This record gives sequence, C-alpha cells and structure tokens, in this order.
Amino acid sequence: MPLFRDLRVTLEMIKWEHSIFALPFALCGAMLAAGGLPSVRQLAWIIIAMVSARSAAMAFNRVADAAIDAANPRTQTRALPAGALSPAFVTTFVVISCAVFVLAASQLNRLAFVLSPVALAIVLLYSYTKRFTRWSHLVLGLALGIAPAAAWIAVRGSLDPRILLLTAAVTFWVGGFDVLYACQDYEFDRQAGLHSIPRYVGIGGALVVARAFHVIMSLLLIALVGVFGLG
Repeated sequence: MPLFRDLRVTLEMIKWEHSIFALPFALCGAMLAAGGLPSVRQLAWIIIAMVSARSAAMAFNRVADAAIDAANPRTQTRALPAGALSPAFVTTFVVISCAVFVLAASQLNRLAFVLSPVALAIVLLYSYTKRFTRWSHLVLGLALGIAPAAAWIAVRGSLDPRILLLTAAVTFWVGGFDVLYACQDYEFDRQAGLHSIPRYVGIGGALVVARAFHVIMSLLLIALVGVFGLG
C-alpha cells in the first residue's frame, strides 16, 4: 500500500532507529530525578515523548530544508528532493508526531504538558537557524540537551537547576560534533549563504572550536558529578 510505503520511506529518511542514541540523555535525567529507576509508566511515556519529538524534528528539518537539500550535491538523493515523498505527507507525519508528543507530556504531569509547546518550538525551529546565525550548532545541541531536563520535569513535576548542567553538557557535546559534520558542507554553505562555524573560521578553525566545545562538555560533566554527589 502507498501509505505504508511512504511511512517506511519517511522512517528511513529521519533515521528513526537512531532515536536510541538520544534516549540515554533523557533516561539519565529521569534516573537522577527519581534517585534510581522511575516507574514503568513514567519510563514508557518518557520514551514515547522522546521518540515522537525527535521524529517530528527530523521530519520537519527535511521539509524546511527541501530546497537547500535539492541544491546540495551531498543531499540531493534525500527522499523529498528526489521526489520519493511529498511535502504534504511528511508535513502530516510532523503534525501527528507533535500530537503524540503533547499527548505523552499530558500523561506525565501538568508542568510537562504546559511546557510541551516550548520543547517543540526548540526542536522544530532549529531548522531555520543556519539561515541567520553561525551558532546553529549549539541550537541543535540544545534541542537534544533539553531531554534530561524534560525527563526530570516528567518525573518530578518541577525543575532542579542542577540538571541544567547535563543539559549544557549535551548541548556542547552535540554542538561539537555538528561543527565537525558541517565541515563537509563548507564550500556549499559559502555559496548558498548559509551560516556555520566552518564557513566563518575555516576547516582548521572549526576543528579547534569543536575541540573546545568538547572540553567544555567534559568540565560540565565533572561539575555534574560533583553537585549530585555521584563520585
């Protein structure tokens, strides 16, 4: 059936299976909040929220960047520029994924539900940041970095500032890797007028920035161990 084919291609396009790499950050936040293992119910809804938010973000990114991907030789074979999927289908997938995320948040607690639009705004609007700021790498990092703080809220129904150390650590960790990833589009970003750290400081400078981001990440993790007494 065309519907199942389109859904399969969409899941392949957003690398759905890679959700497993994002889950540890959320689960760490949940375990720190619970002082151990959260309830099975909390874990289930946290996992549903995490996977649906990531799916919405990745699919939205493909829709937002369809024209850019079509112009970039590296990404011309992606499903949307190649015509394997319609923008309408992928947009519908985004809307449904967002609805599942809000539903999951509502099943956790009131604060999680109230803040769910804020979380969606962060993970969706990242896609536009490379159009106006070289620091889009850190915005992407924040999109993943909010996972442990969100999981803390999901368990406690409140936010402890200490968990923001893990949010910041993930932000710089992901940001550093995204700087490295952006190096392969250095020439295209310059020609297309897109903003990235490699475009402004060159490949060599970008490697230095990525290294600095990961040093900051290490220091934040050390601080996290200290404030939670995990040593």
